[in-house]
Amino acid sequence: MDPNPPASNPPASTPPASGAPAPGAPALGLRETKKRETRQLISDQATRLFIEQGFERTTIAEIADAARVAKKTVTNYFPRKEDLALDHQDEFVAALAGTVAARAPGETPLTALRRAFLAAVAAQDPVAGFAGPAFTRMIADSPTLSSCLRGLHDRREEALTAALADTTATSADDITPRTAAALLGGVHRVLFTRIQELTLAGRTNPEIAQVLTEEAPRAFDLLTPALAEYGRS
Repeated sequence: MDPNPPASNPPASTPPASGAPAPGAPALGLRETKKRETRQLISDQATRLFIEQGFERTTIAEIADAARVAKKTVTNYFPRKEDLALDHQDEFVAALAGTVAARAPGETPLTALRRAFLAAVAAQDPVAGFAGPAFTRMIADSPTLSSCLRGLHDRREEALTAALADTTATSADDITPRTAAALLGGVHRVLFTRIQELTLAGRTNPEIAQVLTEEAPRAFDLLTPALAEYGRS
């Protein structure tokens, strides 16, 4: 997952949520720019402290002091402490469903998700699990964050169920989209965990990407007998 050193140098695990708008986006007002900069500062300082001290030992007051803001400001931007560590939850939860919804005509969900995962591996995408050793260790050492991550995987599978039900014109309560989402979500969960394991074993991101480029197709191939034609549009 995506995860999050000083504010001037955010860890590689977190895609920078810069205060500047994306290329081509409308220019932000001064107030909105300031809000984004404050949010990013709080996130950067929180992650630095979580990595240095551990998630459970770090307090909201310490984060507020490090970011030079009030405690209330921290909780206004991040209602839960774990939101400070896992700062791209919505992106993670929506990723698989978004891939299914945006797939090309005639492409099955299995093919689209396989293609998207291999692209994420090639890009060493933090949302796919390339979070770096410090951030990955922080999550592994925290029962709270480990539990939160499991919950995010569950939510991602639920979102995928809804997307599969929509694309096959069935109810989300129907057993077929639920089973398909469990199979597809399960492969992504296994591969995400594999990236974490290799990271904690000291492998570099390029090395991990090489391993996953070979292993991921084998994992997706196991689903082919059941899902090769499922959801073809």
